[in-house]
Order: sequence, then structure tokens, then C-alpha cells
Amino acid sequence: MSSAPSPSPTPSRARRLPLAGVLRVGRPSDIWFKPALSVVAAVAPPNLTLLALGRLDLAMYTMAGSLCALYAHNRPYAARARALAWVVLGMLGGLAVALVTASLTTDAVVLVTVGALLAAVQKVVCDATRIGPPGHVVLAFISSASLFAPQTLGQVPGHLALGAAAGAWAWIVGMAPGLVRPHGPERRATAHALNAAAAYVETRGSGDGAARSRAAAAAAVHGAWQSLLSTGARSAPRRALERLVVRAEVALAAPADAEPERLRGWARELRGTGPVPRPDDLADAADELLGVEAALAFGEQPLLRRLGPLAPIALRTALGCALAGYVSLAFGVGRPYWALVTAASLYQANVTLTWSRGVQRVVGNLVGVLVFAALAPLAHLGQTALVLCCLALNFGAEALIGRNYWLGSICVTPMALLITEFARFQQPGELITDRVVDTLVGALVGFVAAIAVTNRRAGSRIEQALSTVDRARDHALTILADERPGPGALESARRGLAAAVVDLRATADAAAGEWWQRALPEERVMRAEQAGHRTLAATVRRQGLHCLEGAQA
Repeated sequence: MSSAPSPSPTPSRARRLPLAGVLRVGRPSDIWFKPALSVVAAVAPPNLTLLALGRLDLAMYTMAGSLCALYAHNRPYAARARALAWVVLGMLGGLAVALVTASLTTDAVVLVTVGALLAAVQKVVCDATRIGPPGHVVLAFISSASLFAPQTLGQVPGHLALGAAAGAWAWIVGMAPGLVRPHGPERRATAHALNAAAAYVETRGSGDGAARSRAAAAAAVHGAWQSLLSTGARSAPRRALERLVVRAEVALAAPADAEPERLRGWARELRGTGPVPRPDDLADAADELLGVEAALAFGEQPLLRRLGPLAPIALRTALGCALAGYVSLAFGVGRPYWALVTAASLYQANVTLTWSRGVQRVVGNLVGVLVFAALAPLAHLGQTALVLCCLALNFGAEALIGRNYWLGSICVTPMALLITEFARFQQPGELITDRVVDTLVGALVGFVAAIAVTNRRAGSRIEQALSTVDRARDHALTILADERPGPGALESARRGLAAAVVDLRATADAAAGEWWQRALPEERVMRAEQAGHRTLAATVRRQGLHCLEGAQA
């Protein structure tokens, strides 16, 4: 039942760093307009209020809270409420450290060092908690910029209060759509699972893209279950959505008997606020599958355990950000935190993705400074024009960044430059020069740090993931062999195996892009995935879903 022994070690080799496709523009997210509108709704009232009071110089502190509205748009509202609250607290925590530090010292080297350490902590916490886009970048931007804002200890409580008030408003903005479409995130996750299953069914389980399509569909189904299980009580709409996710699982177990158009039809019906489709052939069997809350026993790893494998990423972030800031200081740039934030924005799951992000960041920022040069005369007409330009760029950044990071950076760069002018208008040429230098320094030094800090644990994590899949599969097979398993035992085993298989693919993909890594056990990973999917299909059939296949045929 277990995978084959590990092959003998092979010499390390460097992965190739791609250029093809790095700047390719993709399709926009299904909900691209939600974060775009939310950030405008969260930023506009505080900024316009400060504008009316003639205190636009305080906007940096309210922006800290307002930008929290960018997070957690894919989470059900019960989970979103908790996630947004933690994001606001995390933002305020970083802001507090930055403001207190800025009030105690003006030594630029100390400030850069603190900013780099903060960025590393923010990176690993965001990755470990899987908060999702925009991740640690916004947190690092606010805390790093705040380190270089003139400050006294007596001002810190008031500035934190401004951030907290704006954060509370951002929380309200993030939760407001739930009044109109309370199950919107779960419906989208379920629709994604159905569409991904349909794409796999169309391969009929064979061909070059079948394995990748199967893995993508399994991840989508797993994501849909995570979304549904985070909603709390099993309401009637949630039960109806569960039945559709079960249908996606049936399609993965028996693609030859599934109808992709039917799956896509259900996904289309989940748009809007109409009733959730209820396939007749799922009414009884799905309840048998879901009759107990065994799935609630399936959970993620504890947070502390997820932090362990992120140590190399933390070291890369701290080292890269610190060195980028120091080099910027050596060049005499007045805003070293731009270089620090550029480096912080690069770090992804592996070196290959970090390289791609670096190329995207540089291209987007260079085009962005040209946009700033064009906008500066308009923004300098007055503070009202300045605020309106920033709001438009906020919307544009979130509308475009889902298509490719460099597109979003075209709006983020001029927005960041304009924010520095909230206190007073500055010379555009000086701002542009500093931004270009800091972008190049941050990208180059940050990427060198990523190469220097090798992640040798990536290969070991694959071995651990393979062992986890083996144990989960052995457990599922043991339950399958039992004629009368305990209540919910098979369901719990299936959930655990599904999570292990999805994690194995994610771990293998991350390790495949690491630098100077020994040859990966790709064949073992493929065999483990295939065996896991076969066992998952067997558990689906054992739970009575073969009757659904017969009803559909």
C-alpha cells in the first residue's frame, strides 16, 4: 500500500528561470469588481473626511485600516468576519510597532532592520494562515512607510485610533454584501468545483492534460468543502450546495458516466441570488453521504505546525528586505522603504515564482512611473483632485491585478507616489527617480537573497507529503474493508485522504520551482496521486453513490 522506497540521491541542479508567459495577461477573476469596489468604499469616506477637515496628512494612518477591505473576499461571511477582524488586528499591530520605533529613533539602518523583520513575520503569518491575496504586501507597505514618518510617542495612540476606526469601517464594507447575497462565496466555490469537474470529465480520464485537470478538479472540490465547512450550521442552502459538491466528486470518481454540460449548467444556476439547483438523483444518496457531521472532524494542521516549513521563506524575506533597504540607503535614496517593500513583494512559494514576480514587479513599476508622470499635473490641481486620482487608481489596481501582477502594479505605483503627496506636493522628477532606483535595487537584491537562501526542506516536505498520503490511503482502505464501519468513519477517512492528495500536489509544485534542488521523486508523486484518486473513487462508490451513476445513465 505504501509508495516505493526513495531513490538514491542525485546531484543538485539549478532550475531554469522562465521568461515566456511571465507577462501574459489572463482572464479576470469572477469577482474582480468586489475587492475593487470594496477598497474604494473603504478608502473614500475617511480620506474625504480628512480632506474636509484639512488634515489629509493623516491619511496614511486611515489607509492602514481602509486597505484591510482587500482581504477575505472568497470566504463565507461567517469565516470572513473572523478573518477580517484578524487582518485589522494584524495591521494595527504592525503599525503600532512601526510608529513606536519611529518615535524612538531616526537611525535609518535601525528602521530598515525593523521593517525587514516585520515583513518576514507578516509573510510567514499570512502564508501559514492562508489569508490569500494581497497577502503580506499591503501589511509590509503600511508598516514600512510608517517607520519613516516623523512621530512622537504622544501621537501614537491618536494615529492608531485613526487606523482602528478605518479598520472597523473596512470590516463593515467587507461584510455588507452578505445582506444581499448571504451565500455568495459558497455558491462561487461550489460553481468552481462543478466547472473544474466538468473540465476533467471532458478529458475522459486520458490524454496529456488529464492528470493536471484531475488535480485541479480535486483541489477545487477540496476548496469547496473547506468553504462550506467554515460556514457553521448546516442551513438548507448549505445542504443543497453540499449535494452539488457531491455531484462533482461523483464526476471525478466516474468521468465516463458524467455529463459536463449538466455540471456546467448547475454552475451557471449558482450565479446571482436564485435558488440553489437540487438534482433529483441526489436527494437521498447525498443525505446518506452527508448524514453525519464527520466532515467537521476534518481540519487543517495547527498553525504552529504550518509555520515550521516556512522558515526558509522567512529568512529570505528578512535578509532580502534588509539588504535592499541598506543598498538603497547607500545610494542616498530618501525613501529606502520602497526598496524594502519591492523585495518583500517578490517572495513566493519558490525561486521560480519569485523570479516571475520580480519581472512583473519591475515592468509594472517602470510603466507605473510613466503613468504617474502623466497624472501628476492633474493631481497637483488641488487636494481634491489628488484624492480622486488615488481612488481611481485604487479601483484600477484591484480590477487589473488578477489578470497579471504587472498590470495591477501600473496603478499601484502611481497611487503609492501620490500618497506621499498627501502631506505636501513634491517634485515629480525626484519621486520618479527614487522609485525607479528603489524598484531596481529591491528586485535585484531581493532575488539574489532568494537564491542565496536555499530551501533544502522542499524535497523533505515531498517525502513527508508522500508518507501522509500513504497513511491516509491505508486508513481509507482499512475502513473500506470493514463491512460495518462506525458512523462517519468512511466520510472522515475520505476527507483526510482528499486533503492529503491535494497537499501533495501543492508541495510537489512548490518544490519543482526551487533553486539547486536534488532531483524530485516525480514518478512516486504521480503514482501516489493515482493510487489516492482510485481509493477516493472507491470510497465514493462505497458510500452509495453508485446508485447515482445508475440513475444518471
